[in-house]
Amino acid sequence: MIPRLMRIADTKPDAPFVLNEEQTWSFGAVADVLLRGAAWCADIGIQPGDRVVLAMSNRPLYLFAWFALAARGAIVVPVSHELFGDSLRYIVGQSESRVLLCEQTEQARFIDELQALDVSVEAFSSENDMVARVGSYERAPVAGIADDTSVAILYTSGTTGQPKGVVIPNRSYLAAGEVVSGSIGMTADDRILTFLPLHHANPQMYSVMSALTVGCSIALVKKFSASRFLQQVRHFNATGFTYVGTVLNILTKELVEPVQSSLRWCVGGGAPRLVWERLEKVLPVRVHELYGMTETGGLVTINSNRSYRFGSVGAARYDFDVAVLGDNDARLPAGTIGEIAVRPREPFVMTSGYFRKPDETLAAQRNLWFHTGDLGRFDSDGFLYFEGRKKELIRRGGEMISPVEIELTALKFAHLTDCAAVGVPDEILEEEVKLVAVPKDGFDAQALLAFMRETLPRHMVPRYLDLVDAIPKTPTQKVQRFRLVANSPATIDLKTLFD
Repeated sequence: MIPRLMRIADTKPDAPFVLNEEQTWSFGAVADVLLRGAAWCADIGIQPGDRVVLAMSNRPLYLFAWFALAARGAIVVPVSHELFGDSLRYIVGQSESRVLLCEQTEQARFIDELQALDVSVEAFSSENDMVARVGSYERAPVAGIADDTSVAILYTSGTTGQPKGVVIPNRSYLAAGEVVSGSIGMTADDRILTFLPLHHANPQMYSVMSALTVGCSIALVKKFSASRFLQQVRHFNATGFTYVGTVLNILTKELVEPVQSSLRWCVGGGAPRLVWERLEKVLPVRVHELYGMTETGGLVTINSNRSYRFGSVGAARYDFDVAVLGDNDARLPAGTIGEIAVRPREPFVMTSGYFRKPDETLAAQRNLWFHTGDLGRFDSDGFLYFEGRKKELIRRGGEMISPVEIELTALKFAHLTDCAAVGVPDEILEEEVKLVAVPKDGFDAQALLAFMRETLPRHMVPRYLDLVDAIPKTPTQKVQRFRLVANSPATIDLKTLFD
């Protein structure tokens, strides 16, 4: 990653790399701050191989800190800057991180949250603050980074409990940028509007790594805004953007008439056929729908310029085998729905495993296939079609949510005896979260909502609530979630009732 950035900085130091609404930072300027930042990291005791939590919002400062840590040889653990409570403490503790980098406005909160852990919380107030503070340091040499060097741990929700830390090798990042930029035909003249949270694999691999592959620029905005989208595209002269399905859905509702713009492509996953079709009628873009997971190097199939089929998630990239498996992991013929499974054809292009979880790592790679837990089918030409999730994760606005995390938190509420969390179909967010709960004496829905808001990240707080006498379960006590999905006239809309 860093050697690639340095090569661009050496050949065209004045070329724009990172923009926000206030400033533009060239490749040369970013290279200078990351090298001096690496020396600062060494000065505060960060060693190569150390895990460091990075909790910042979408701004150039995030990239400066990420690149400085990478140049030092640290393993970055990206999390939302809004993360708090048990979820935050679990990730910091499980990753064995001893340093957390954040923005100065959040420093006191993080210190308070992590007081029970041996963690140093370091903060910068702005991009200029970081430049000034590291400016007195000599530029550090870049740490040696081999293809198999672990450079990040990205935490992803699971269906059986706490999040798992996906260890990402250096080559996995590089390969993702090569595949995405090559499939779309990006050049140094592209500019990628980036509004998805930078702690996710999507903007890291599809945006940042693509930019480092072809030497183009990134326009960073704090968050997605449908009402400001076209204004931002014009302001930055953006040529493309990365998406989750929710973004495209919202855009098709906001843009009712065709518009002209500098855009020509978008790339991501989760675009329903109707939304895909509508978007291409109102924006001059080609939708490059893909399929992948954090574990699989961000993507394993993609609709490229050379190989494209509407409605599919594309064909397999050259360095992965992708199969649809049935019972006993037997390959299924074209047209038959089964579990999507993948394996690398080249070394280090996908995760090296779950951090400190050897049993989960082994279980996910049964019979030498990584089992995604998603359902799909191939057509006769080798294009993959996504058919839903075999696993029980809830997908809300591009965030993957473990129902078990919600349930464990809800059961700490004094007036519940049992509960189950499920995803409810939603026109905008793909799914909304519903909690099905068995109340006991003294239960109050408003008090439950207040408790959930205090103890869960915002995107995990339930929208709907069903009160029942018992949670339906199998004889082996597994929750029958499929029986809980449908709302009824008795379902409580917590947002409408209490907001």
